[in-house]
Amino acid sequence: MEPEGRVAVVAAVIQRGDQYLLGRRPESKRHGGLWEFPGGKVHNGESHLEAIHRELAEELALKAVRLGQLLFSVADKGSPYFIEFVETFIDGTPIPYEHSEIAWLTIDELDELRLAPADAAFAAWLCQGAEPRP
Repeated sequence: MEPEGRVAVVAAVIQRGDQYLLGRRPESKRHGGLWEFPGGKVHNGESHLEAIHRELAEELALKAVRLGQLLFSVADKGSPYFIEFVETFIDGTPIPYEHSEIAWLTIDELDELRLAPADAAFAAWLCQGAEPRP
């Protein structure tokens, strides 16, 4: 659960083999042009699965089938957002409705991207080979 006064955001960590699905944020949004794990705000009364299901359908035409472990959480500096990165299992092929482009990338390739700050923190954690944590 997010700390008091924070806005809950859930980020879907979607894997295909050794690759992760990321999208480039639209230029007109906060952190425009930077790469991120897809997701968005959790609305009042929504579960994480409901939020991810809604966000992935809107952004990528994907169906979230189930969630796995909470892998990482971080406050997004300079904003009220508290982002939780959650292992997500999907059906479908991503179509970038919201993102300017999408890509399936390995951990090594994540290091080469300009990531949004919270996503960069998660990617650094992944690169260290850390174990999932609640």
